[in-house]
Order: sequence, then C-alpha cells, then structure tokens
Amino acid sequence: MTIEIKTIQPFPAQRTALVTGAGAPRGIGRRVVRKLVAEGWHVAAADIDGAAVEEFFATELNAEIPAESGLKVIGVGVDISDQASVDAAFARVDAELPQLVALVNLAGIPSPHSILEITSEIWDRVMNVNGKGTLLMMQAAAQRMIDGGIGGRIVNTSSITALDGGGTFSKTGYAAAKAAVQGLTRGAARELGVHGITANVILPGPIDTDIMGGTLTDDRKDSMSANIPLHRVGQPEEVAGLISFLVSEDSSFVSGTSINVDGGKHMH
Repeated sequence: MTIEIKTIQPFPAQRTALVTGAGAPRGIGRRVVRKLVAEGWHVAAADIDGAAVEEFFATELNAEIPAESGLKVIGVGVDISDQASVDAAFARVDAELPQLVALVNLAGIPSPHSILEITSEIWDRVMNVNGKGTLLMMQAAAQRMIDGGIGGRIVNTSSITALDGGGTFSKTGYAAAKAAVQGLTRGAARELGVHGITANVILPGPIDTDIMGGTLTDDRKDSMSANIPLHRVGQPEEVAGLISFLVSEDSSFVSGTSINVDGGKHMH
C-alpha cells in the first residue's frame, strides 16, 4: 500500500522513538533518550546489553519522570544484526508503547584493525553490526511508520571516519561500514519519502565517549582537536541536540542529508 503524504503531518501527542546503542553510561544514546523524554516522547531504549538498559531506563529514569506526564521509557535488549532479535524487540515496543514515529540508530562497533589485519571474521562482524544492523532496524521501523499512516523520522549514524578512511582509533573496516550507512540512508530517503518518512545520517567527529577507546585524557583530546576549528572534541549532548531536531516535526523537509558533527573539521 502506498500512502502519498504531500503535506506537513503533525505527530500524535502520544508517540514513540526507538533509540539503539543506549546502554553505555557515557554514550550518546543515553543523552538522546533523556532529551527526547524531556521533549514529550515515549522511548524504547535499546542495546545489546539488555540488562543495562532494563536497569537504568526501566527503573532509574522512569522514576525521574513526573507521573503526570504519562510518559514511559522501556529498556529493550536487541542484537541489531540478528533478524529474530530485531523482530522480538519491535514486538515488545508494539505491545508496550504508543505508535512508533522515530528511529535513531546509534548502535555500532569500532574496528582498530588496519587493512592488512582485517580477517573475514572481523569484516563480517563490523559489516553485520554497522551495516546490516542499520538495515534491519530501518526495515522494521519503516513498515510500522507506513502502517501508521503519518510518516516518521529515521536518523542513522555514520562517522567522519567514512570521509577520512580511518581515524585515531577505528580504521579501514569501520570506515567502509560507516560509508555503507550513508548509502543506506540515501536509499531509504528516496524510497520512503512517498510515505512521509524522512531519513538522515549524522557523521560525528571525535566525541568524548567510550567508543573512542576509553575515557579521553587531556593529551588525547588535544591531539584529536588539533585540526578542528573549534579546537576541542565534542560532547554527547551536542550530538543529542542535532538528533532531537532531526526527529522533530520541524525537520519535515530535511531528508537524504548527511550532517557532520565535527566542530568544522570537514567543510562542504
């Protein structure tokens, strides 16, 4: 069924966003979940570490939400590279939360291996999580958005490593996988636009999270920011701010776009 949405569609008051990669205490995902809740979203906080998101989001964060808001956050364990796990996660979201309107794909894994060190096993793992996982999540979310009849928002995560061919921590395999995410996003924007679904991809630069290989020391921060016009690394909250815009009604005519979040390191 094709639903041609040719006007700006308001979101329902009771709406849900699913955010992957939400388990890490110092990650972008937790900041995104908190920001979306503050902006009136129900949220499914998903991560391969189901226990971590259940403990934090289903208990601690829900306890902070004013009861009168009626908002709810659930923690969902999911292996985004596994179809059965993805199906089970979305079934839970369907059963426990209002209509799904937004998907934020933050889950991913780094790869510090050089091109001569990449084995078939390493390649498959990096591509399965970063590439195939993004695809499986988009497919499941998009079908629900189409069935809902009001469109939706998809935000995927690439990396400036895809532009550089490697970085200070992750190298060739990761760069290739994150470049694939850009292609997936553009394809989704082109094919799903008729249903009122936008798809955009963000490319974070050095952000002060554990995916950078652990807590950043001052020396590492200085080294990473040497070629950044703002002369510093980014903070998770700064990425969360962009994501909150891209899933909002205000971004209704922004689709198929790659947005760098890198302090001006890459200008185009």
